[in-house]
Amino acid sequence: MAADKDEGRKRIAENRKARFEYIIGDTYEAGIELTGTEVKSLRSGQANIAESYASVEDGGIFLINAYIPEYKAAGTFFQHEPRRRRRLLLHKNEIHKLAVAVERQGMTMVPLELYFNARGRAKLKLALAQGKKLHDKRADTAKRDWNRQKARLMREKG
Repeated sequence: MAADKDEGRKRIAENRKARFEYIIGDTYEAGIELTGTEVKSLRSGQANIAESYASVEDGGIFLINAYIPEYKAAGTFFQHEPRRRRRLLLHKNEIHKLAVAVERQGMTMVPLELYFNARGRAKLKLALAQGKKLHDKRADTAKRDWNRQKARLMREKG
């Protein structure tokens, strides 16, 4: 994905499919524990969080299956695994809230956006989400199509 700048942030990757697949609830901003080559690779704007998710393990929250490619300029000894588990840095009470919501309410933790904040730190926007049913997805598609058609009609009428 191309890197976009908004609100003092430099966007690296976005999970656009998540808003279609899930009903988004509360969102949290989490730091990510990264190695040096991962940061350099992110600065070049290459990452993919489309198939990734977060889970509660060992008293912390981990980002699983996020793709950060190897940094080509570094030697083979210093490389990282592109799809390794990465610890998310949250406050203890936020971790507890997320764990309870996943365990008791059956919600899912979905990454929405990966970006650098104004201070240059890699951050992840994480959301508590609930899966949509097929009829909800159809209703959203119909509503989006109607809004497009309505806008087209208004443009033609002047």
